[in-house]
Amino acid sequence: MNLYRDVVWPLLFSGLRADPETVKVGLLRALHWIDTTQATGILSALERLFCYRDPRLSVSLWGLTFPNPLGLAAGFDKDGLALAVWPSLGFGFVEVGTVTPGPQPGNPKPRLFQLPQDRAALNRMGFNNQGAAALAERLRRLRRRPIPIGINLGKAKITPLEEAAADYLASFRLLQELGDYFVVNVSSPNTPGLRSLQAAEQLEPILSALQQENQGRKPLLVKISPDLDWPEIDSLLELAQTYALAGIVATNTTLRRDNLKTRFLPGHGISEPRPILAEAGGISGAPLRERSTQVIRYIHCSTQGKLPIIGVGGIFTLADAVEKLEAGASLLQVYTGWVYEGPGMVPQLLRGLASSSPPRPDVTLPSQNTAMGQIQA
Repeated sequence: MNLYRDVVWPLLFSGLRADPETVKVGLLRALHWIDTTQATGILSALERLFCYRDPRLSVSLWGLTFPNPLGLAAGFDKDGLALAVWPSLGFGFVEVGTVTPGPQPGNPKPRLFQLPQDRAALNRMGFNNQGAAALAERLRRLRRRPIPIGINLGKAKITPLEEAAADYLASFRLLQELGDYFVVNVSSPNTPGLRSLQAAEQLEPILSALQQENQGRKPLLVKISPDLDWPEIDSLLELAQTYALAGIVATNTTLRRDNLKTRFLPGHGISEPRPILAEAGGISGAPLRERSTQVIRYIHCSTQGKLPIIGVGGIFTLADAVEKLEAGASLLQVYTGWVYEGPGMVPQLLRGLASSSPPRPDVTLPSQNTAMGQIQA
């Protein structure tokens, strides 16, 4: 029995009807205390419980060594509050952010909801973070870096779309020497107009500004939406080649609501049930698994496997992880699955990956004529 999944999670979110964001903030505060006090006894206990080390799991990419291919996705530890703790929880890398040039509060609460019928979450956080300067200071104080740290960059809500490049560049300049790789987030559905920056003519000046500053020193990736169609992805891949991107993060959350079992939005702070179709925000978790895998496979095949992919979206089990690796992912990230399954998920997946045969990417492309509405999200 999984004590967390079968007892703790239902007690918190079904029995006590706890607000998901409140629970997350409380967890981060506890992890931040462990981080700042360097509670070696606790860190050692966490390592014994949740770390699984095997040299067969090591991945070398972009001149970096990842102890294993399983990372924590951006959005959980936006401000790097628990950077010293994530290695002890078994992760092979962590991506912090999304970070903006200055602090911003994000969207009004409530803005995070669990959808247990679908093993999913709906979030409309809106890049709430303490700003790039605060993250830079925290990274400078970090004593050890046993795993690579990625930094996810975003645009401030108040910044006009035509000035977006300046935002990404400002954060990058503050953090350039402190991150191991960087991700341009133009695919969150929770900042007005942000997804329009995925269009080639909008994304090009952002990549141009960043790479001119970067001069090839740090790996630069773009995180894309699962809701793009194939020609839109083709345009992004052309830009990736033109601007020598190090890879793609596939994918962010989806706006689609079809095939969800949840009909009304649950959660603390909603006085009356409201139809989920009317609610803003992106869906993560199990409903995203198939579509994100399709996008990974398409990118891998379209680039002949030459462009590394970080695969994220709907990973709960070993089969989910292997599926994405077989589709062409070089690394994996988890978030919603980890929230549902608990910390024991990481060593369980890693043991399975270490004992399984190295996956061979599937070279079967989705049909170019497949309409977005026909793809199961």
